[in-house]
Amino acid sequence: MDVSSIALQGLAQADAQLETTAATIAAAGANSPDAATLDVVSLSSEMVALMSARNLLNASLATLKTADEIQKSLANLKA
Repeated sequence: MDVSSIALQGLAQADAQLETTAATIAAAGANSPDAATLDVVSLSSEMVALMSARNLLNASLATLKTADEIQKSLANLKA
């Protein structure tokens, strides 16, 4: 399996996690028509989700950078 495709999949997962968490936080203040709060958001768990997504993003970017460096090294060896 290609390392770059694995890293790109990680980036996509981090993006999806960020979108989900952002939507959950944004909906925290939404009220129903009868003025009752629709959802209760645990900000601590949402912050953990944001940090987890950030770490996944950073790890995936580091993997892409390493894969690029390896490909450059292989190209230099073949030349």
